[in-house]
Amino acid sequence: MPQPEKVLNPDGSPEEWFGAELRYWRKRRPGLRAAQLGPMVQVSPDVISKIEKGQYKCQRDLAERLDAVLETGGVLTRAWGMVFGDADKNRREADRARRSTVEGTIQVHQGRMLGTETSAPLPGSLPPVDRRAFLAATSLAAFAPIDLARLVAPTAPPELPKRIRPKELQELRLIADGIHRWDNAQGGGGMLGDFASRSMEWAVRLLSVDCPATLRSELLGGVARLGIVVGATHFDAYAHDDARVAFKVASECAEEAGDWWLRAKTFSFLSRQATWLGDPDEGLTYAEKGLVRSDRLTPTIQAMLHSARARAFGKMHDVQGTLAAVGAADDAFAHSNPAEDPPWMGYYDEAQHHGDTAHALWDLAMHADQDPGRAAQRFTTAVAGHSDDYARSRAISATKLASLVMAKGDPMQAIHIGHQALNDVGQLTSRRAADDLKELRRLAGQHRTLEEAAHLRQRITATLQA
Repeated sequence: MPQPEKVLNPDGSPEEWFGAELRYWRKRRPGLRAAQLGPMVQVSPDVISKIEKGQYKCQRDLAERLDAVLETGGVLTRAWGMVFGDADKNRREADRARRSTVEGTIQVHQGRMLGTETSAPLPGSLPPVDRRAFLAATSLAAFAPIDLARLVAPTAPPELPKRIRPKELQELRLIADGIHRWDNAQGGGGMLGDFASRSMEWAVRLLSVDCPATLRSELLGGVARLGIVVGATHFDAYAHDDARVAFKVASECAEEAGDWWLRAKTFSFLSRQATWLGDPDEGLTYAEKGLVRSDRLTPTIQAMLHSARARAFGKMHDVQGTLAAVGAADDAFAHSNPAEDPPWMGYYDEAQHHGDTAHALWDLAMHADQDPGRAAQRFTTAVAGHSDDYARSRAISATKLASLVMAKGDPMQAIHIGHQALNDVGQLTSRRAADDLKELRRLAGQHRTLEEAAHLRQRITATLQA
């Protein structure tokens, strides 16, 4: 038989007053129990219960999520400011004398690899409900022009045309663009993987259709591009065999089409996948293959491949190889001109470049006793630069930054960064992002005397379970 809820005393303390407010708003949702509310805001049910009883101080970011889920109009966030805000402000001002930014807690050795100084703050996040609505609208808009019913009919494969026309080439572009947007904003899991597989099957069958010689190269390029984005989606969902097949199809099509840019992009992904799966030597080989005839590649594409080389060297804990590859990537990116790049390389901007190279330097900081400030500075630039269209990259970079600072710097700063990362990760279907969270949870477990670290671990667990 359920135990009756504890009678609250709002006048007992600021915590108890805030707890009474939370219970009031929770009960305005008929039948909503504390055990149900916890996972909805990415914390354990026990945290909600303790906040309502005045036994646990609610964090500001949690108050914001509670407002979003309970649809209070911001009442709890404003209440948090009135109840806890002054104390929190005083604590921060006291802390500021001994720490401020990530660069203040991890020493950065300035040099050629760092480029200009970067101290951009981590960006704020939309409330989870607002972001979910935004991403859903974005995904629908991306796929609206496509005849989805014909492409994903479960009873039979799509009917093939008798002859390739510009219409099929346009569909290939639209599908690839849509999957790319969805994957970067929400991750490769869920229904996206099934849609991607069906789209790839349809595209490969198009190769057997009669095609005018004038359209053959464009058809091969369209299938190659689709193979790359489908492979990336499967990679993110850990469907690695499916990813390899898609990448291999893309590679063959790019080779036959004589498209050096798509060929390089395919080898970049094959490199990253191999490195991720624990074979950095194979990853390095793929990256080197992509750089063959680098004179035919734009500086941006060269930077992308050198970043893949750096990540392979980083996994090998090869300090000199990693630093040289990061330097080569920086030199190439310094000559980047978006007007020279194919449209699908638009994602590789300053944020992406800093995030990619930061991953390589992260391995050196964590496993080769190298300066962690170099990776921290680049991750900070990446997180600040990624928009909601690239929420997965932003979340992964923020999580890696939090893990780095947790292991090598100030754990309180790491906890703050970790909570910001969770605002993004909670909306994703990315296995890679989930694994990075598990790593952060493990590192936070090394600070068992910090109540804030326990709260972060609880929120990570709830996010992973949800």
